[in-house]
Amino acid sequence: MRILIFGGTGEAIDLANALVRQGHEVTTSLAGVTRKPRLPNGHVHRGGFGGVDGLKDYIGRNDFQLMIDATHAFAANMSHHIVEACEQLNKSHLRLTRQPWRAGPEDEWQHVEDLAQAAERLPEGASALVTIGRQHVEPFVLRDDCTIVLRAIEHPEMVLPPRVTVMLERPPFSLEGEMALMQQHKITHLVTKNAGGDQTVAKLEAARQLGVDVIMIERPALPTAPEVFSVDGALKFVADHSASAA
Repeated sequence: MRILIFGGTGEAIDLANALVRQGHEVTTSLAGVTRKPRLPNGHVHRGGFGGVDGLKDYIGRNDFQLMIDATHAFAANMSHHIVEACEQLNKSHLRLTRQPWRAGPEDEWQHVEDLAQAAERLPEGASALVTIGRQHVEPFVLRDDCTIVLRAIEHPEMVLPPRVTVMLERPPFSLEGEMALMQQHKITHLVTKNAGGDQTVAKLEAARQLGVDVIMIERPALPTAPEVFSVDGALKFVADHSASAA
């Protein structure tokens, strides 16, 4: 089966590798947010498509039979384009996403809608660990009354003032490491997107144990689509789809 995976997550890589091993012809699309991404097996498409019409053209020219949206939960525009293109082409599609994190009884998260709100919630004098990636960090950089520790896979493109510390690291992260980081930098606030998953959840447990306030940026609304929450679930969907198409 010819399958197009929209990647950008570890699950997308694991899924592509598994499908290639099963004999499917897989292309993974990478938007180019990360300059040096991990690459899956199979074919790789880099860059955008030019909106819904460009995506429809790409799907049609390559005769893909199934589209799988395994992008980050905050890649809302791409998810909307995938659903719209597939519905217009009458093509099958699936969303592979992570279960969102949920606050426990001991947690007191501040829930916000976007990055600007998150930056506004930081009180004067806060020392914040910001784990939102390298893009769109300006609202936090402009908080000259706060100390910011920015963790990302790659360095932001903008020039940063001395009070902003950049840590370049890839997940997974351990509880011990997260607690040591927060203690070393005297972190008072953790700012994170509700990405879900196990590889970065340790920061939430560390914040809970250390009494660090959490500012949680909630996910944007996405269009309705068939949805699974694991690579195994996606593989079963592909197997069922292949059987029904045979």
